[in-house]
Amino acid sequence: MTYRRHEHRSDRGQVALEYLGFIPVLILVAIAAVQIGLIAYTAQQAGTAARTGARSASLDGPYQQDCGNAVSSWLEADCTSADLGDEVEVTATIEIPSIVPGWDFGPARKTATMPMDH
Repeated sequence: MTYRRHEHRSDRGQVALEYLGFIPVLILVAIAAVQIGLIAYTAQQAGTAARTGARSASLDGPYQQDCGNAVSSWLEADCTSADLGDEVEVTATIEIPSIVPGWDFGPARKTATMPMDH
């Protein structure tokens, strides 16, 4: 039985090329996973800001400042309130960050209502 080295040489590098072809797919999946995480985190932060702002507004506190301080420093919350008589409603809006330039996911918007405490 003779062993031919040149037959096996033609297969060398094929696996490496297959892996190189798969790298862009892996990068896209990783980018999508990170972006989905950012969307979920921003929505969670908007909910926290709305609850904190509503609690502050129900006590006649500086709800906009408290609302903004409730989120991570790299996010910016815009909070508005509505007086509902016995209750106060605060809506927090935070722009969803994008890791890919040009992709716009719009804002995350959450609302919280608290009874007035005077």
